[in-house]
Amino acid sequence: MQSDAELIESVLAGREQAFELLIKRYEQSVRATALHVVKDRHLVFDIAQESFLRAYRQLGHLQQPAAFGAWLLRITHRCALDALRRRPSEVPLELDESLGVAPESRDGQLEEDKRELLAAIMQLPAAERQVVMLRYFDGHTVKEVARIAGRSVGTVTKQLSRAHRRLRNMVKELYDAS
Repeated sequence: MQSDAELIESVLAGREQAFELLIKRYEQSVRATALHVVKDRHLVFDIAQESFLRAYRQLGHLQQPAAFGAWLLRITHRCALDALRRRPSEVPLELDESLGVAPESRDGQLEEDKRELLAAIMQLPAAERQVVMLRYFDGHTVKEVARIAGRSVGTVTKQLSRAHRRLRNMVKELYDAS
């Protein structure tokens, strides 16, 4: 599996099909980031498309190709905020399997738990958020995450460990406050 930096180099050299691999790699993470902001599963797909389009157009300006994932998620966040400004009315959140998020349980608890977990993930530092999303949203192995992120396996393992600890603490605080 090629790293993000290698794929970006290929795209900039004129092999646009390499960008398709980046789209497949980050599709779930981009959707999750957009969903966190807009809470409208229909709008998420438009935001994802706009995010990838903006990233493609600005790819030549990316100074650290190894940081593509974090850069793309910042673009996605801005696109989602732009979408909210264009569409000020609030739409209820509907989770479904097409976004990689399980449907609501009968009592609504699963939906609320997923929403709270996603909110906690979005509060992680960028590097930790990236590896968590690649590992659990996009289903990559730790070794693949390391290659994609341009980091060592040890670094990714440590970032995942730190993220797990932070998420555990956030969830614990949430339930202790309830």
